[in-house]
Amino acid sequence: MRTIKASAIATVAALGLATPAIAQDANGDRHFDGPYVGGSFGFGVQPNDVGETVVFDRNLDGNFNDTIVTSGGANAFAPGFCNGNNRGSATPAGGCDNDRDAIEYFARVGWDKQFGNFVIGAMGEFGRSQVRDSVTAYSSTPAFYTFNREFDWNASIRGRVGYAAGGRTLFYAAGGPAYAQIDNSFETSNTANSFESNGGKSNSWGYTAGGGVEQKIGRNISLGLEYMYNDYVDDDYVVSVGQGTAPATNPFLLGNAAGSDLRRSDDNFRFHSIRATAALRF
Repeated sequence: MRTIKASAIATVAALGLATPAIAQDANGDRHFDGPYVGGSFGFGVQPNDVGETVVFDRNLDGNFNDTIVTSGGANAFAPGFCNGNNRGSATPAGGCDNDRDAIEYFARVGWDKQFGNFVIGAMGEFGRSQVRDSVTAYSSTPAFYTFNREFDWNASIRGRVGYAAGGRTLFYAAGGPAYAQIDNSFETSNTANSFESNGGKSNSWGYTAGGGVEQKIGRNISLGLEYMYNDYVDDDYVVSVGQGTAPATNPFLLGNAAGSDLRRSDDNFRFHSIRATAALRF
């Protein structure tokens, strides 16, 4: 994946150096004026969610600030947590994989208006980032409990403002609201208790902000490179733990005979995007 990202950057840079040899377009100095369609392809990178955990509602009062304890009063999750996906081991000694960084791809449509060297515009974008965010808890049973989330699709509408340096090179800042369908999932090696979630898919609002450079390379074509920061609120997914075949002394049942609820501590799904872009202007 690092090779893909490096190749995209090198390609855009090479095209930028080649543009002086390409003829001016029919709009004269207004190279970034009017409607356009295009797309982007790039790589999503997640920040290291150091300190992320799983939190517990032991007495089912709606507050996730409890500690699950054994019948002897010990912390049942004393082995701790990791900010990633388990590797199949029921103990932290087995390690866990980092959150998945992955490719992303989007289609876009927009409109710009140029006033001298200054450009303002708006754009809509729809596609998918394949990043995945995970967190794992380990109990002293031993057992693992892993929450995963990834996108089915994500979209945004954002405004942008920029400066056309030398006429054909646009430097811009952009940002706006974002919306996504996030697919949550849960897995555990605990085979004694029962586990039920409140549904895996959620529609979430967020925002995206960043900037980039766009280079006009012909009458109607421009290529570019941009960075965007993405942040979506995702705080609805809860897993309910029931008795199953476990005895009444099971740690999940001691606070309330009906069981306990679990969710991840981080309510936000965040990642960085580096994308190569292309646009056809009309």
